[in-house]
Amino acid sequence: MELHLRSHHLWEARLPDWPAAVVAGFVAGALVMVLELLWVTLVMGISPWIGPRMIAAMLLGPGVLEPATFNVWVIAVSLFVHFLLGSVLGVLFALVAAPLRLDSNVALVLVAGLLFGVVVYLVNIVGMSRVFTWFAPTQGWATFTAHLVFGMFTSWMYWLLERRGTGMS
Repeated sequence: MELHLRSHHLWEARLPDWPAAVVAGFVAGALVMVLELLWVTLVMGISPWIGPRMIAAMLLGPGVLEPATFNVWVIAVSLFVHFLLGSVLGVLFALVAAPLRLDSNVALVLVAGLLFGVVVYLVNIVGMSRVFTWFAPTQGWATFTAHLVFGMFTSWMYWLLERRGTGMS
């Protein structure tokens, strides 16, 4: 009887730690945004404002794609969209990770984050390119790698920040 009670407790679904999930996605989104800006500027040698304009165009329309120069309003909208998406994705990761206990150790959470990054790439870049066609040229290994980093960093941040066993989740 005691074994049954203990084993049931091990598989009891847990709710995510919502604040940790939001912050994890927000911070991972910020990291990836900085890495992408550095990559396109230093490695590709193109304007750092192309990516933010693509993101802002999701709300403002394709008219903001050109010229690839700095515009405070366009950048503000881009930051809003990027951080909102990052935070929502952090929550989505936690919705899967917490009940399945994929956050039980760092190795497992990083593998889960890697797989999450693959899914995010497929949905955000491959899938959304059908709606927001200006994202189609971004498909490739650099963007794929950025999404793997996002997934792994989101999962790691969630693992670091979540409150385990406090009754807060």
